[in-house]
Amino acid sequence: MSRRAVNDPRLSGADPGLWVEVAEDAARFAGRPALFLDRDGVINEDTGYPSRPEHIRILEEIVEPIRRANALGWPVVVVTNQSGVAQGLFGWDDFADVTAHIDAELATRGARLDLVLACGYYGNGRPPLNVADHAMRKPNSGMFVEAGRLTGLDFKRSLMVGDRDSDFQAAIGAGLSRLFSPAPDYIGLRLAPTAEPVRPLAEAAELIG
Repeated sequence: MSRRAVNDPRLSGADPGLWVEVAEDAARFAGRPALFLDRDGVINEDTGYPSRPEHIRILEEIVEPIRRANALGWPVVVVTNQSGVAQGLFGWDDFADVTAHIDAELATRGARLDLVLACGYYGNGRPPLNVADHAMRKPNSGMFVEAGRLTGLDFKRSLMVGDRDSDFQAAIGAGLSRLFSPAPDYIGLRLAPTAEPVRPLAEAAELIG
């Protein structure tokens, strides 16, 4: 399945701080839950601003939840802060190369991403991306809201896999309560009265399947 660009920040007239790609047949996801994923530390090893394909090592434990979501027709949605863009550490062309590499690596494992949303805004970045507390930057829920607008998905039944407070706060703000993490330090934590405790990533695969 291919994705189309809803906002490509490299193009004239586009929002310079947002990357938004969505599956060509996204209408089929209406009313379904989604598997939301942070990127660095969840899909691939967080090596500190990974900006080139050779920096990417897929974390194998995320592959089975993605495959199960794909099989059930759930959209798999990446929501990632990319402050390295605002800081000038890498550009959107680099982000595109890394995304293509992740797609290729997941394809060899029989897994697929359906939406990719990235926020390059960061308060300590360079103009014009030096925006503090941008609505699309986690812990705000803007990327989740945009994914819902594009697909009409069911937030209440959706799952979030993250490795930082900001991931879970953004998910909770969008109405998600089922939270999972590969990071042991988060297991068992309850980040809001309305959310379930953060559970091990393996349980996400079981719940999807």
